[in-house]
Amino acid sequence: MPAYLDHASTTPLHPVAREALLAALDDGWADPARLYREGRRARMLLDAARETVAGVLGARTSEISFTASGTAAAHQALLGTAAARRRAGRVVVVSAVEHSSVLHAAQRHERAGGEVVTIGVDGLGRADPAAFEAALDAHPGTAVAALQHANHEVGTVQPVAAVARALRRRGVPLLTDAATTVGRVPVDLAALGADLLTASAHKFGGPPGVGILAVRTGTRWANPLPADEREHGRVPGFPNVPAVVATAAALAVRATEIDAEAPRLAGYTERLRRRLPELVEDVELLGPGGADPAVGLPHIVAFSCLYVAGEALLDELDRAGIAVSSGSSCTSDTLTPSHVLVAMGALTHGNLRVSFGRDSTDADLEALLDALPPAVRAVRERAGAAGL
Repeated sequence: MPAYLDHASTTPLHPVAREALLAALDDGWADPARLYREGRRARMLLDAARETVAGVLGARTSEISFTASGTAAAHQALLGTAAARRRAGRVVVVSAVEHSSVLHAAQRHERAGGEVVTIGVDGLGRADPAAFEAALDAHPGTAVAALQHANHEVGTVQPVAAVARALRRRGVPLLTDAATTVGRVPVDLAALGADLLTASAHKFGGPPGVGILAVRTGTRWANPLPADEREHGRVPGFPNVPAVVATAAALAVRATEIDAEAPRLAGYTERLRRRLPELVEDVELLGPGGADPAVGLPHIVAFSCLYVAGEALLDELDRAGIAVSSGSSCTSDTLTPSHVLVAMGALTHGNLRVSFGRDSTDADLEALLDALPPAVRAVRERAGAAGL
């Protein structure tokens, strides 16, 4: 039976979100900016969804905007803050393991004449708050810094709150990409202390095509795109009200599920990390593991196999009915080495990411454990490395 184990990339639409989406397609199709009855109904749905998302994330309703994707939210957050704080300086500080959406925005800023400073990480993929402080001391003209809430490839939880405190003392805003954590673990914007937060609905059971952008009150931000009056002036275009309603429904129900779900998913990841070295020779476990939620996420396991091409292994597992990720979770289609693993100093060849979700079962894990050893052997034999 097929086993879908790539929930960190995207996860199926939550049943509650599906119901909300279908209902909102009938009730929320009109333009929420219009004053006639259908528009007012759509506006009520949009406002209610915004209030729900704000409540789950510990934000004010006015701080939440909906974008076309998590990537768009990250672009808007970084470039908008850099634009608004141009007089403060032209430096953007990012960790080396940020999602490609954040790094691409930083590159865009650099091409426009700005400067980008990159903070390295340790062997587990964790950034040091002291390194951020040192970077700001060396670059007093810093406009904005970015540190993800947790890494999307290896599950490492970052010290966002500590970095936010250090930056606040220096008057520098912090963006945290929480796409990997929102709807997976409790996320509170105020507790984190970040000034901007982004997330993506399809990561937690909402529909694709909806991103969340939170800009805390008092944070200087200017739209880097042509002006538009919608979404507090932060996001152009007609809002997809039904999809936003489904996003809010998914996030609300996920907030009630994650505490009970986390131990089950952590159990899967712990079993997988324990069994891998027993079943597969020359395997390197990556990241911290999910045993401690303050250090690693409970649903992600990443590992590398020697003498194996990750894409070939992915194809072999796919034939066995197992869906996982190979290479960089955001650049695997380019067949380039994972920038996350490079920054960690880890083996970048033959790496896989397994990620569990609300629908994952013991049977899924057992199917992976059964399929992985013969898949690795088959790929190694084709490569002539079986005897190494």
